Amino acid sequence: MNTQRLRDRIKAHEGCVLHAYEDSEGYLTIGYGRLIDPRRGGGISQSEADQLLTHDIIDVTAQISARKPVFRTLPEPVQEALVEMGFQMGVHGLMQFDQMWAALEAGDFGAAHDAALDSRWAEQTPNRARDVAERIEDV
Repeated sequence: MNTQRLRDRIKAHEGCVLHAYEDSEGYLTIGYGRLIDPRRGGGISQSEADQLLTHDIIDVTAQISARKPVFRTLPEPVQEALVEMGFQMGVHGLMQFDQMWAALEAGDFGAAHDAALDSRWAEQTPNRARDVAERIEDV
């Protein structure tokens, strides 16, 4: 079987939608007609979920690094904490932590910790916020 030819034909007939949508029968679908609706046994495998997570971590890391050059100079545990924050709230949301970024640029990890916890994020997800902020402070 010529897999590339088959891929090309499926792509041509299905089209590609990069978000969940309802197909002609009303079932959730994504990509090139990939059924993800649990009512029809759709979804993704654990392996696919792990691949998506790896891709997302790489993407969030690159976005943060491009927008905040200080990120590349920070200790690895701080970088990991920031990527987790960016993953949870989106990079745009992470960029709104002006006081935390100012403290990180000054090398004041205690103040960065405090600024991270002085936020709506910490009110909404207090346990996760404390865990992540501790990794910023404990360098």
